[in-house]
Amino acid sequence: MAPIHLAAWFGSLDILKLLVQAGAEQKVENQEGQNIMHCAAINNHTDIIEYIINDLQMKELDKEDNSGNRAFALAADNGCVNMLEVLREQYNMDTMKPNQTGDTPLHLAARNGHLDAIDMLLLHFETRDEVNLDGETALYLAVNNGHDACALALLEAGCEPNIFMGKSSVLHPVSEKGDTSFLQLLLGHKADTNARNQDQEAPLHLAVKNNHIPVIHCLLTAGCDINATDKRSQTALHIAAELAKIDVVEMLLKAEFDLTIEDKQGKTALGVAARADEAIIADMIIKAERYYAWRKANPEVNETVHSQYPLTFKPDHRLETKQFRSVVWRLAYELLKPADWKRLAEHWAFTKEQILAIEEQWTGQHSYKEHGNRMLLIWLHGAELAGMSPAKELYQALVSTGNSKAADRIRMEEEDTRSKNCNIS
Repeated sequence: MAPIHLAAWFGSLDILKLLVQAGAEQKVENQEGQNIMHCAAINNHTDIIEYIINDLQMKELDKEDNSGNRAFALAADNGCVNMLEVLREQYNMDTMKPNQTGDTPLHLAARNGHLDAIDMLLLHFETRDEVNLDGETALYLAVNNGHDACALALLEAGCEPNIFMGKSSVLHPVSEKGDTSFLQLLLGHKADTNARNQDQEAPLHLAVKNNHIPVIHCLLTAGCDINATDKRSQTALHIAAELAKIDVVEMLLKAEFDLTIEDKQGKTALGVAARADEAIIADMIIKAERYYAWRKANPEVNETVHSQYPLTFKPDHRLETKQFRSVVWRLAYELLKPADWKRLAEHWAFTKEQILAIEEQWTGQHSYKEHGNRMLLIWLHGAELAGMSPAKELYQALVSTGNSKAADRIRMEEEDTRSKNCNIS
């Protein structure tokens, strides 16, 4: 910068006058194409502006710099409200003309979170939803940069939250960052929960990727399309399964996703979980598939069927089922032969894909034991929800699949346990 620029930049009016009297070039520009008027506007030095216009009679210095910004735009960019008022009221130098990147003064103020400047611009100008060269509105810039007060002011002034930005909607950055209060603000102004970004992702996809459970809850409550697919034809559940986010998978399964949707590789969410060797996730999805299939086949069943315990698809660690889970473990690890668990699975109407998903996990030559244990625990989950007697159902299934020896062994253990419990009581 030249000395005259520095004087204007730091608001040194006396030094500026001395430099002018000494013959300093008043129209000189720095590397950004900015003159002394630009420098004064950036730093809110209204007395410098008054001197330039009133004393030097050089209003022609109100010109665009190399970025296409005039003094008014630079004042907005830096939140200089006094400067904005002086330029508008005293000198008619206010303009909402966009700069070379398409940003209006409202864009510049919104990007940097200058609420007072935004309020002033909204009061005096009709500019609201103009987009810059990146397809961004002032509202999007406020949201994307986390300026919630600015976003609220823009929304209350009538800015439209559902203008597509080319890359994303206003909900995408909020969902990605996990800002629940911001999300609720936008939802309150009818922001579209199903808008897609350049990768065809809905806000729900981004919330799931980043494990933002409160945001996911808000989007689901707001009625977003839970089965929306991205450019890979993956739903949010595919993503949650691949990333092994158990709590997220649980939320999505309770929302009753369409579990049959396949991605571009022909994989359902279950297939994705199995491929990723995420046994817990795979088992949760199978539990959900079987539960919703049972509900569909039994529409007359009262919704309170699982009221004693909240519906969950997570692994069961309850004390109430510990004894029977031990029985199941002994059956799988000590009594069943390699093909026995599959016969039981087919007897209980496990699908081919479900059996393959369980079988995907490989732990060695004795993997079938863990496969059987997993299958039995999945079956137990459904049997309990259906109000069945697990011991009776298991006995009958073993007999039906030609394993009477194991059936008798299990019944004897069950009777022995019941007898011991009676003696203790």
